Amino acid sequence: MIGSQFLLLFVQLVELLWWSTAIQLNPSRFPRDFLFGTATSAYQVEGAWNVSGKGESIWDHLTHNYPSLIRDQSNGDVACNSYYKMEEDLKILKDLGVDFYRFSISWTRLLPTGYSTYINKDGFQYYNKLLDLLKKNDIKAMVTIYHWDLPQSLQEYGGWTNSSIIDVYVEYARVVFELFGDRVHTWITFNEPFQICVEGYGVAAKAPAWNDSGISDYICGYNLLRAHAKAFHLYNNTYRRVQKAKIGITVQAPWAEPATSSEGDVQAANRLMQFYFGWFTHPIYKGDYPETMKSHIAFRSALEGYNSSRLPQFTSEEIEYIKGTSDFFGLNHYTSIMAAELPSDMPVVPGTSIANDINLTYYYDESWPSDTNWLKVVPWGLEKLLLFIKEEYDNPDIYITENGYADQGTLNDNTRLTYYRDYLNATLNAMAQGASVKVYTAWTLMDNFEWMAGYTEKFGIVHVDYESENRTRTYKRSAYFMKHVFKKRRITGFRNRSGKLKTGDGPEAFSVSE
Repeated sequence: MIGSQFLLLFVQLVELLWWSTAIQLNPSRFPRDFLFGTATSAYQVEGAWNVSGKGESIWDHLTHNYPSLIRDQSNGDVACNSYYKMEEDLKILKDLGVDFYRFSISWTRLLPTGYSTYINKDGFQYYNKLLDLLKKNDIKAMVTIYHWDLPQSLQEYGGWTNSSIIDVYVEYARVVFELFGDRVHTWITFNEPFQICVEGYGVAAKAPAWNDSGISDYICGYNLLRAHAKAFHLYNNTYRRVQKAKIGITVQAPWAEPATSSEGDVQAANRLMQFYFGWFTHPIYKGDYPETMKSHIAFRSALEGYNSSRLPQFTSEEIEYIKGTSDFFGLNHYTSIMAAELPSDMPVVPGTSIANDINLTYYYDESWPSDTNWLKVVPWGLEKLLLFIKEEYDNPDIYITENGYADQGTLNDNTRLTYYRDYLNATLNAMAQGASVKVYTAWTLMDNFEWMAGYTEKFGIVHVDYESENRTRTYKRSAYFMKHVFKKRRITGFRNRSGKLKTGDGPEAFSVSE
């Protein structure tokens, strides 16, 4: 008995030490009009990949034909089975107390051929019911029009490297505005254009897994920005007056910390961020690409014997058409990196690639905690990034549309809980310094198919049992934490006198789908 009591006291002491880190928690509350939510995307959670008239997407095609590209050779055929578990997932959202739910529409579930000439009735009914349930439960809808699942039929014609896709995408957007716009609070035209273009068409790290870095990725970005602008103007001119939603684009942005205070390293860190997300935010907020991106690609293109830059240039009309086409700065952020200039004596690497165009080196600090090889816990990086956006783009309203942590799926996910605590704290700190952050979205609601990592990386605050045919959902410790944040709108006061984490009125593990 004495031994067990000592063990209990020891565990409680460890928990208290874990909670009492060197970080100074901001005691402020989030403003009353600040919105909290969670997010998913269609291919990652819905399943039902070929039922009720759904067409084939590039992710269906990739996972079925090239399974070896996925870390565990898995796919999203069933995933979380959310297509059949909508009511249960809404029960979780309601219990968590979210202000909004971010989800995406599967292009091929709604338009199986990719074209607006045929609308799939079952696909329409699925999203129509989801939006009705959200409205009934007083949960706002944040809808991503394109979250990576391009119809395979359009990819056969070159996908985002074919300029004809611009009008096809805009007609798809017109359909979703018409069908669902009366119940949508926020529209996101594209999720993470850098990942769509560079990882999809440049380095084969996402579907459609092309490997044409330095050419196809830049063409993709050019077409995607024009498609975004055209969808924005369509909404602005035709639907906004009645529907009154916000519309914008979301970029994925790390913070790049200079390895040293040298001018070369400072320039390298800035260049990395400009290539990574300034590529897509500069044209919207300032007009045209970042100068450092234009000059580096032009220099390298000439070195390689090209008569002009490999980066497609905007016309003066396109610059004006794209500028101003976002009601908010959509930001997905996960981690930070260290950046440094390359040594002056390093030989020129042959070949065309975006890596050669950027011309720097980057790495992760070994002291940064992590359960994966890439997602390091660096909360001060988010604070610096939010303040950078404030200064760089004249203090736009920032919607954090994804922020979260990956592990192997444990229910007692203290590291994820700490991550959320510290990144929310960084958000409050940036807001105290004038950053106009209006929205925070936890990625993700539940463990799901994590693209090329398959099911080996788990981001959910809710655990999904993939060994169960029923895909049982169970709250992790972080879910109770976030529920408390959503309710109290602050990140302090989670401990009782014994040092245990308060979990509200629920049990230690809340399950549905029993």
